Amino acid sequence: MHNITIPLIVGSAAIDSINPCAFAVLIFLILYLIAVKNKNKMLAIGLVYIFIVFLVYFLAGIGLLSFIQSVHVTKYFYYFTAVLAIILGLINLKDVFWSGNGMTLAIPDSKKALIQKYIKKATLPAAIVLGVLVALFELPCTGGVYLAVLSLLADKNTWLQAVLYLLLYNLIFVLPLLIILLAVYYGLPPEKVEAWRKEKKKWMRLVIGLVLIGLGIIMLFI
Repeated sequence: MHNITIPLIVGSAAIDSINPCAFAVLIFLILYLIAVKNKNKMLAIGLVYIFIVFLVYFLAGIGLLSFIQSVHVTKYFYYFTAVLAIILGLINLKDVFWSGNGMTLAIPDSKKALIQKYIKKATLPAAIVLGVLVALFELPCTGGVYLAVLSLLADKNTWLQAVLYLLLYNLIFVLPLLIILLAVYYGLPPEKVEAWRKEKKKWMRLVIGLVLIGLGIIMLFI
């Protein structure tokens, strides 16, 4: 198994953070809040939403890490996630060239109405629920890289070191969301951000797909 390093954590988290699922929900939330003409409310609710996404991912990572180490399946989980990373990477590449056909990695259509419901509530409690829902529903978009990193972290010598790496990963993971929120707060039109997201969506999926395949191959053969 490979030793995990800070550059690997930072690079993986940076790639994972450019997923279009998380961007879309935050942008829709901002667009709705902008419409009610209250930037301070937008900032407060946006920050709560981002913090909850961070917290749910971080706690889920700690939970998985504890489970893997407690049942001593580190080696098997490592190879399982390597194969899974390659499969998810191939699905991402399929979405780039044949979007809408077959299995796709996105928030399920059946859950979008529920997310919209909490976006329109535009309250702090709703932002908490929204953060939890999005963190759970977007796992198909982001879970591959995260699981691969977790499988590497599970083999660390100390629990504290693994948790600190996990903390760093998740801070970087939500950083683009924070940048988008602050940019809109200080004057960037959210419509421009949404147009950019739609324009670059395929490229984001392409990069994530290639990284997942690369991670899987490295974990299996190098």
